[in-house]
Amino acid sequence: MTTEKFTVGHYLSARLGQIGLKDHLAVAGDFNLVLLDQLLEEGSTRQIYSCNELNCGYTAEGYARANGAAAMIVTFNVGALSAVNAIGSAYAESLPVIFISGGPNTNDQGSGHILHHTIGTTNYGYQMEMVSHVTCAAEVIHSAENAPAQIDHAIRTALRLRKPAYIEIPCNLAAAPCVRPGPVSSLLAEATPDRVSLDAAVKAAGEFLSAREKVVILVGSRVRTLGSLEPIVALAERVGCAVTVMGAAKSFFPEDHPLFRGVYWGEISTMGAQELVESADGVICLAPIFNDYATVGWQSRPKPEDTLLADLNEVTVDGRSYAGFHLGAFVSALAESAPRRPATGQTAKPAPDVIPASKPDAALTNDEMARQINALVDGNTTLTAETGDSWFNAVRMNLPGGAKVESEMQWGSIGWSVPAALGGAYAAPDRRHVLMVGDGSFQLTAQEVAQMVRYEVPVIIFLVNNRGYVIEIKIHDGPYNYIKNWDYAGLIDAFNAGEGHGLGLHAHNGAELAEAIEKAKANTRGPTLIECHIGQTDCTDMLVRWGKKVAAANSRPPAKA
Repeated sequence: MTTEKFTVGHYLSARLGQIGLKDHLAVAGDFNLVLLDQLLEEGSTRQIYSCNELNCGYTAEGYARANGAAAMIVTFNVGALSAVNAIGSAYAESLPVIFISGGPNTNDQGSGHILHHTIGTTNYGYQMEMVSHVTCAAEVIHSAENAPAQIDHAIRTALRLRKPAYIEIPCNLAAAPCVRPGPVSSLLAEATPDRVSLDAAVKAAGEFLSAREKVVILVGSRVRTLGSLEPIVALAERVGCAVTVMGAAKSFFPEDHPLFRGVYWGEISTMGAQELVESADGVICLAPIFNDYATVGWQSRPKPEDTLLADLNEVTVDGRSYAGFHLGAFVSALAESAPRRPATGQTAKPAPDVIPASKPDAALTNDEMARQINALVDGNTTLTAETGDSWFNAVRMNLPGGAKVESEMQWGSIGWSVPAALGGAYAAPDRRHVLMVGDGSFQLTAQEVAQMVRYEVPVIIFLVNNRGYVIEIKIHDGPYNYIKNWDYAGLIDAFNAGEGHGLGLHAHNGAELAEAIEKAKANTRGPTLIECHIGQTDCTDMLVRWGKKVAAANSRPPAKA
């Protein structure tokens, strides 16, 4: 930064850089233009643009998955309210996105003025009230003097609780003079765990395990908040038991580890994981979400009396609850003292299912597509799976060590994956980024492929063209599940506009898909979209069985009083 004057916008920018962000995402609007200028001027993070605010939010959510946190800046009302769906995703999926909005001039607050970009009332506080339901902290800046404390509180709370936080900066305060930030340690330091409660929880967990023989660890999706799989691996190796993961936690335990025993997802589990988990007399559940999707319509979950439930900020064991510490502290402490319970870990590890190859000139099938994508995935690949059959294709893949899978099974909003994969690629450009997305989901956020072209981000997109919302067809069919077909691969020429390096390719059989993948691997200056043409009824058996159970749960009649 060249200027000597330090401003509110500079303070925010410096803090974003201090917490480890390389970039911030933005959509411009007249209430945030000065703030965007200040962020550019201070320069701690690169400013990256999105096509719209919903996409911006999903991109930030994907960035936070890869980087641990993210930041996005939008304008008042028309921008922020459009982004709320994506912020809901970040909240549901436990991701700290710093959600920043420009706001009205402070002189208009309480003046009786009716401003544009509002619902036509003179009370401008409703945006903060709305977003407070999907954030862990919400701050509206009213003065430059108080801005540092408010900014720090929002960021600190987001990082500690692993949830999004909201900051609103009026357009006439972004360039107002402000103090410079102090050490970032005050934002990054974890809350000191209550040692008495932690020790009691570890002791109770040890007694729980000592009283049981067939112990299994079940890993849930929110273990992402630990930032590393090492404590979980250490706990598994200490106990010596088998480890399974939930569908939303695919890749959250190394699949090449000798203790890994597959994905537990009720009757659609892999590698015999259902019998292993449901026959265990002790299940260590690490940060699970037992919603209707995860339990296959409330059909399957470990027995509560045999469960040690370790959530993000609370451990429940043998009818007693312990709090005052984070999950990471508990897992690390238990890994140092847990008794050995190796019975399940000593069983033979089942061989993973292998999809047989189709003839190269045979019409492309879902199985052949999944087989070839699986072969593409190496230990440096992040695979993003959109809501739908892509979930089930990802779950049945065999992952090498280091491979990652990202999905959004709690929020489950279609269209999430395209900008989320882009955000992950921004945050981790050294990894290969592969995206599986259906045609219906793609139509919601397709514009963000243009930003992949703009910033030369080499995401490999497998666009499954099966002419509709197949996941919805399997849950509850109707005419609303069928969409207008696009030439999806042809969109890339439009996004390139004669100057980009994106590739759009069609695959109608296995040979064409294999050739397209080789071209995608060689294209390092932009996205490659491979439009995979498969039959409308061609999907995984897992989706069919899961869809029937979820449909049955959705159609239960009202309970009688």
